[in-house]
Amino acid sequence: MKKISFLLLAFTLSIVACKNEKKDTKTTETEATEKTAQFVVKPEATSVKWTAYKTTEKKGVGGEFTVLNFDEKSGATPQEALNNLTFSIPISSVFTNDATNTRDAKIKESFFGAMLDTEFIKGTIKVENNKYIAALTMNGSTNNLPLDVKITDERRVTLSGVMNLKDWNALDALASLNKVCFDLHKGPDGVSKTWEDVAIEVSTYLREN
Repeated sequence: MKKISFLLLAFTLSIVACKNEKKDTKTTETEATEKTAQFVVKPEATSVKWTAYKTTEKKGVGGEFTVLNFDEKSGATPQEALNNLTFSIPISSVFTNDATNTRDAKIKESFFGAMLDTEFIKGTIKVENNKYIAALTMNGSTNNLPLDVKITDERRVTLSGVMNLKDWNALDALASLNKVCFDLHKGPDGVSKTWEDVAIEVSTYLREN
């Protein structure tokens, strides 16, 4: 009888141990899921700013595009979330906060209006060997724009680069803009100049699921 009781006790303990093992397995699976949380790039958390330059002193003129279109994209790392992110920017959303309300119209009509495909700037962000580029399409041309990237602990990401407009065959459009802004782009030396390079800064916040 004692032998039977001992066997029952051993059997009961083995069942309890098995249940605990399954519980531990579930806990491990939950922890693993938490560790592979996804980083999500969201359009509403993203801004695109630019700085163009005028006069021989190279005075900066800042602006932005207020609309950036792309589908939410996620990844296990910030790099994975950003890689192959395809976007489009409506040219109509250009904004410079100009008090006279004339600069935006000149940029849209005399600069972008002098290009091919005047509705959108399109592109794809690519990450290759820990280097970031934007394959950017404008004026019917596609070129790679190298990007410097900063990612903070708060998951704020800043991508910055410098476009040379000749790489997008946009020097005629630049001349068209300089023509309508001729006097406004003169410096103290009396020379009117609009520079070929434009600084770009994209800022976004990666939400973690």
